[in-house]
Amino acid sequence: MVFSSEVFLFGFLPSFLIVYYLTPMRWRNIVILLGSYAFYGWWRLDFLGLLILTTLWTYLFGRLMMGDPARRKMWITIGVVGCLSVLGVFKYLNFFMDSVAMLFGTTPEEMGIHWRLLLPIGVSFYVFHCISYLVDMYRGDVEEDVGLVNFAAFIVLFPQLVAGPILRFKDLAHQFKHRTHSLDMFLGGLMLFFIGLAKKVLLADMVAPLADLAYATPDPTFLLAWAGAVAYMMQLYFDFSGYSDMAVGLGMMIGFRLIRNFAFPYHSRSITEFWNRWHISLSTWLRDYLYIPLGGNRRGPVRTYVNLFTVMALGGLWHGAAWTFVLWGFWHGGWLVVERYTGLAKATGTAALIRTLFVVLLGWVLFRAATVDNAMDIYAGMFGLNGFGLPPSVILSIQSEALAALALCIGIAALEPYLGQIAREQLMPQPGGVMVATNTLVPTLLVTGLATLAIMKLAEQSFSPFLYFQF
Repeated sequence: MVFSSEVFLFGFLPSFLIVYYLTPMRWRNIVILLGSYAFYGWWRLDFLGLLILTTLWTYLFGRLMMGDPARRKMWITIGVVGCLSVLGVFKYLNFFMDSVAMLFGTTPEEMGIHWRLLLPIGVSFYVFHCISYLVDMYRGDVEEDVGLVNFAAFIVLFPQLVAGPILRFKDLAHQFKHRTHSLDMFLGGLMLFFIGLAKKVLLADMVAPLADLAYATPDPTFLLAWAGAVAYMMQLYFDFSGYSDMAVGLGMMIGFRLIRNFAFPYHSRSITEFWNRWHISLSTWLRDYLYIPLGGNRRGPVRTYVNLFTVMALGGLWHGAAWTFVLWGFWHGGWLVVERYTGLAKATGTAALIRTLFVVLLGWVLFRAATVDNAMDIYAGMFGLNGFGLPPSVILSIQSEALAALALCIGIAALEPYLGQIAREQLMPQPGGVMVATNTLVPTLLVTGLATLAIMKLAEQSFSPFLYFQF
């Protein structure tokens, strides 16, 4: 079940909210738990079982660390290894078999391996939630045990379950015990949800055909390669930031304050700054649970460079079990090292902006490409090695509405900080980062219009899952 579907918008969400608000406060976390299990199980019940088992495993070893401090290191080791095993088997076993077969110049099928494991939706996210809980328990950052039901509800909390943002139990534990519900907060969340839905349906999905065309065309020309690369750059941003807005909005509708996941990333002046603005919950998770434990920048410049590169390489592999993602991680890790060594991490000005956007764009080619060869085809086109014009067959395949949507995406991304300032003038910051409308008429009319257009577009288009569901 995805947020941008009729069954969620007109079936699950209203039913869940009605049951949630009719339930006494002390039982609402159980409603969240059962409702979130129904949300996830709608896809596959067997993988719901895997999610439940991973949750019980994590909670058990968290309790063992609380009850037996002398063996905390042993318990956290077993607990984390168990969580990583879930990720390793279901996400990377196929990749490992493919890589071994490739070394021998054959395929898994020719080696007698005729089965493939299906990747559970959201496994990368809920495994990271479990690992951060165990590490925080080991560090003593989780002050108290709030019970199995509340912990399980945190792991399976449906607004963020399948594509983030990546949460930490220590930041939400108190909200599972005490949280505030108000009409202003609910309406603010509803508005944010529909803004995210509009990003997904009216922007990301509209430019997707152009990106798909470019990546599916052998030897794309200069114009097609650039159009496809930029289209995917916009598609990924508005798809994922749209999902994040919807997730935060849904959280507000049931009283939760989730973290912000994007901060105008395409206005970054360095790759270092980009990772402070893009998928913030992932970059901070990697910093706190991988980069700092590896030594961070405390062991000299060479070790710092190694740590930066290692973290980004693993971050690339986290996104997907394919060599394209590994190379994408190498690309960003290499640039982080270069920026730290040369001082470009602190660069400012238009030239730095253009350079950063170009580096990010080249990286997204690897991120989107089905294979490394596919990425090389796009690069060849971008650098003019396949000609410059557009063949008639390609021209006929390009949808005019995709070009219009691409221009709109670029304009919105360019003006995003200024649009954000206008929004802040219409919205008043409240404690916890919640935005509540002060001048309700204009925002309400605007969001109502966007919601209407998005729902009308949903009714006519085919199923389109969020891009980050594959991770």
